[in-house]
Amino acid sequence: MKTALLLIDLQNDFCPGGALGVAEGDATIAVANQAIAASLARNETVVASQDWHPMDHRSFAINSNAQIGTLGELEGLPQIWWPVHCVQGSPGAELHPQLDKQHIAAIFRKGENPDIDSYSAFFDNGLRAQTALDGWLKERGITHLAVMGLATDYCVKFSVLDALRLGYQTQVITDGCRGVNLRPDDSEQALAEMQSAGAQLVTLSQFTQR
Repeated sequence: MKTALLLIDLQNDFCPGGALGVAEGDATIAVANQAIAASLARNETVVASQDWHPMDHRSFAINSNAQIGTLGELEGLPQIWWPVHCVQGSPGAELHPQLDKQHIAAIFRKGENPDIDSYSAFFDNGLRAQTALDGWLKERGITHLAVMGLATDYCVKFSVLDALRLGYQTQVITDGCRGVNLRPDDSEQALAEMQSAGAQLVTLSQFTQR
């Protein structure tokens, strides 16, 4: 059994004060650093995803003549219209400055195609194209993942569901996640959906003591 810690989108724009700031999003950074330390102590790999959009991305409300936070359609798929965020090369797209980045073995960027959104660290929302993450993990014989990050109800959820579909035994470090919560119970429902699909929900304490 080989395990990797997968950190989802721990970027400035998803933290308070950012363009798409998640409430208490920065509280995940200390959790991530503890999880990184525990992984290193067990000689386990740490990887991360990074939202990396071109300025003309069509999921941005301003580029689709839509209102932020409303639901529409993009390339035949349901689409929440977002504020401009995580633009390639911008400070908001950078990983949080307090994150222990030096021990992240690889960073996988997503959301680069302007015509489709990409919540998952593995695939775009239409499952039409994939990042290099799955191949990278499989090349190294990694079969188990522990996932945490931002946001519970979007990029964490879709990454976990894809990981399960790809055959990874998957844990979610729940106290290392925070949600957008366009509806108040979105994160709770997302965790339930991940668990129903086969993910194991654990706390940081349970993860570090494994």
